[in-house]
Amino acid sequence: MRAWVIDKTDAGQTATLRDFPEADLMDGAVTVRISHSGLNYKDGLALTGTAPVVRRFPMIPGIDFAGTVETSDSPDFHPGDAVLLNGWGTGETHLGGYAERSRVPAEWLIPLPDGLTPARAMAIGTAGYTAMLSLMALEAHGLRPAHGPAVVTGAAGGVGSVAIALLASAGWHVIASTGRMAEEDYLRGLGASEVVDRATLAGTPRPLAKERWAAGVDSVGSATLANVLSMTRTGGAVAACGLAGGADLPGSVMPFILRGIALLGVDSVMAPRAKRIEAWGRLAKELDLDSLDRMTTTIGLDAVQDAAARIIAGQVRGRTVVEVG
Repeated sequence: MRAWVIDKTDAGQTATLRDFPEADLMDGAVTVRISHSGLNYKDGLALTGTAPVVRRFPMIPGIDFAGTVETSDSPDFHPGDAVLLNGWGTGETHLGGYAERSRVPAEWLIPLPDGLTPARAMAIGTAGYTAMLSLMALEAHGLRPAHGPAVVTGAAGGVGSVAIALLASAGWHVIASTGRMAEEDYLRGLGASEVVDRATLAGTPRPLAKERWAAGVDSVGSATLANVLSMTRTGGAVAACGLAGGADLPGSVMPFILRGIALLGVDSVMAPRAKRIEAWGRLAKELDLDSLDRMTTTIGLDAVQDAAARIIAGQVRGRTVVEVG
């Protein structure tokens, strides 16, 4: 089968699009014929070798995919079922989605929600699913649009784009933070009410700054997240779901102990199956598909490596779907 394969050599890591023996697929109860995958920031890290994402070689990258069950030893899935997968170490420790087939444990799969095609499911992808988990975390904390605005960092990226569309659809006043102010019209088209330059959140964080928003979805980390926390209103919360700007948090405990705000960690990789099904069900119902289509670009399998370099360089807008089949 045709697949992107990352190998480790004496000179470092290489990624090639080549034939891969189906007999070398890993253990699992279900074999899926993949039709679509997505491009996520972690995929970019894996393909470019920018960070040690891959922990087994050879590795097929691609942390999510959608397709059709080909064979199954599980009573939960049957040949012809439409399914999707994201996380569980796929593309890191388990052969991933940039291939024509994958064999995985049945419990990693969920049925494709009604109303979504495989292509649209991967337009949402791990990034959009993470955005929904972030919204769910804010809601579970008790936050609603009436409490004040919500800020979204990394707004023109995949998580940010879907987060804006979801929050706006739910009635939030959304403030989009981006380093690409040329994308202002795009962000407003997704539902952002305000667009601010990320430079306003990139400086040395103050322990406390002027209160600006009640909620936040942050996919950047580092000083950006510290600044977002310092500007969060009393009783507010920020969902942290990424580290595109760094894994450190150079902030203060002041927002937590003087304003009672919460930092909510969002883990998309190992989230329980019930939460995944809830998140994907809500995405199918609540995400405006016209907005999804506006933020989506489609590429073939042969264009993945170039796209991976662009996403690491911050040059990819919205979501990228990979047509595998």
